[in-house]
Amino acid sequence: MKNIESKLTESRKYKPDAQFSSNANLNPKLLKELNSLYKKDPDKFWANLANKEIKWIKKFKSIYTGDAPFYQWFKEEKLNISENCLDRHRGNNKNAIIHITENNQKKIISYDDLYLLVNNFSYSLKSIGLKKGDRVIIYMPTIPESIIAMQSCARLGLIHSVVFAGFSSESLKNRINDCSAKVVITVDSFMRNGKVIQAKAIVDEALMNENCPTIDQCIVYKNLGKKIIFNDRDLWWHEILSPKTEIVEPEVMSSEDSLFILYTSGSTGKPKGIIHSTAGYLLNCIITNKWVFDLKENDIFWCTADIGWITGHSYVVYGPLATGSTILIYDGAPTFPKPDRFWDIIENNKVTIFYTAPTAIRTLMKLGEDLPDKYDLSSLRLLGTVGEPINPKAWVWYQLKIGNKKCPIVDTWWQTETGANIIAPIPGVTLTTPGTCTKPLPGIEIGIIDDYGNNVDSINEGGNLVIKNPWPSMLRGIWGDKKRYLDTYWKKYNNKFYVTGDTARKDKDGNIWIMGRSDDVVNVSGHRLGTMEIESAIVSHQYVAEAAVVSYKHDVKGEAIHAFVTLKNNFISYNNSDFSDDLREWVKKKIGSIAKPERISFSDALPKTRSGKIMRRLLRNIARGEDITGDTSTLENENILIQLKNIL
Repeated sequence: MKNIESKLTESRKYKPDAQFSSNANLNPKLLKELNSLYKKDPDKFWANLANKEIKWIKKFKSIYTGDAPFYQWFKEEKLNISENCLDRHRGNNKNAIIHITENNQKKIISYDDLYLLVNNFSYSLKSIGLKKGDRVIIYMPTIPESIIAMQSCARLGLIHSVVFAGFSSESLKNRINDCSAKVVITVDSFMRNGKVIQAKAIVDEALMNENCPTIDQCIVYKNLGKKIIFNDRDLWWHEILSPKTEIVEPEVMSSEDSLFILYTSGSTGKPKGIIHSTAGYLLNCIITNKWVFDLKENDIFWCTADIGWITGHSYVVYGPLATGSTILIYDGAPTFPKPDRFWDIIENNKVTIFYTAPTAIRTLMKLGEDLPDKYDLSSLRLLGTVGEPINPKAWVWYQLKIGNKKCPIVDTWWQTETGANIIAPIPGVTLTTPGTCTKPLPGIEIGIIDDYGNNVDSINEGGNLVIKNPWPSMLRGIWGDKKRYLDTYWKKYNNKFYVTGDTARKDKDGNIWIMGRSDDVVNVSGHRLGTMEIESAIVSHQYVAEAAVVSYKHDVKGEAIHAFVTLKNNFISYNNSDFSDDLREWVKKKIGSIAKPERISFSDALPKTRSGKIMRRLLRNIARGEDITGDTSTLENENILIQLKNIL
């Protein structure tokens, strides 16, 4: 099969800011030493990092053992993640959490106070009979109590599974039953876009009629104080807390003990319960926070991700706390009550590191490209992106308007399955080009290969992105489904490589460009094209805000391109056919005739999850005239599907 073609080019390059580089955690010399050590002695490379970054109860004797894909890391060692996140930072009178609510209430929690809160809630969980290895579902918004719940589970050796609080009762029920959870922790309700979301009612619906027979109790935190139905199994969070602080020693955990199960969003078929272990996961979280985000103890790190996703786990709850920095969490929508909400929060809380999704950046550009000019964003020293490739236009705006030309941008590639950043710039070292996640981090070996397992060596020619070597935070399997784990991630290349499901290419400088999911590759008249490049070309037009590209069957071309486009406010009616022709010519100019969309649909918005990801599978359903399939409960605006269907 022909490899994926790439036609879009980007030549702009940005050097690291000299002042930033002078104080960065990694400089060219240290980076060279790390890469050299890994090449010479991988075991020593990982051993040095593990000894330096983790507080052990019992030191490890081996680095990793086993054969692909069932590796075990630091097999003999003992530790506790909660101890690494909390106990080691006690007594320094430092802030751990800054919590901002949608109605602009602010709460600050120190490391000392967080330790006591986690300790107390851990005692409560023990008192209701939970023991090491039991599964606990956390169905909560991003508030301090959700972090307390996660850390308490980690302290006791309970396996937590955080379910994004935007999921429906059906989705919640399926996840509870898949992992046979014993307890659900939730809130009475929470605010989103000024509306009250009845979280407890959703839990009740999931548990009704004995739909979840393994659940013994439901613990409810009184968040808004709204009236709820209280059942026999329900317990108030505040009522089960001990009146005095009982000391709960952290459970001694083995390296390969499961820390959490995190379900994929289930874009196709049954959601996969991704298992992450203890020591390996923690190590990659710590080093990527230090290397990629240059995280220091005096930083205020705002990762906008919900705790229901892996980004919230690694770059809110575990990584930053293990490094002893301050995290900011915002419990609300990014544009409520006004579109400059993010910039207001950054100014008023002196945020130093900001990590968000490209879709959020493009949305904020659409709502007001000059809005950031009204705010003092000078506290920022580093910007990051996550979730999908960022198009060069948005990258440059981000760097100019938000970073004031001085903040490095770390465009990170990774997955729920990888546990932590895999490909990303080193901010004090890497010469960056807008749109590329640059190079693998030290200790990571990636490959771009064709369907037959051959390396794709040609410059700007795409193939399947794989990871060739084991790494500490790699997934340990799919809960209860070994066969699916092998079939999904390893079978394609006979267990030789981890198959990411993404396509990618390398440029002449060795930088990695993500071209989209393997399923998103379109084959137009024998040309295999990555949809990301086409989207990026469309978005580079001065009047375009966002775009998503999918394929549909075509009698002549085999497949044709359908582009769904949103325009900047007050520009043009989306029914204007002349502008469609203009856009097609624009894509032709940027990429070539082969990439011109056959159909273009303009709409007010694109279907997105509350975490900001565009739901391309739904757009494929619409473009192909198919029924909408899969879970749509996480959509921010489900009504947009009706508009898109009507347009078509």
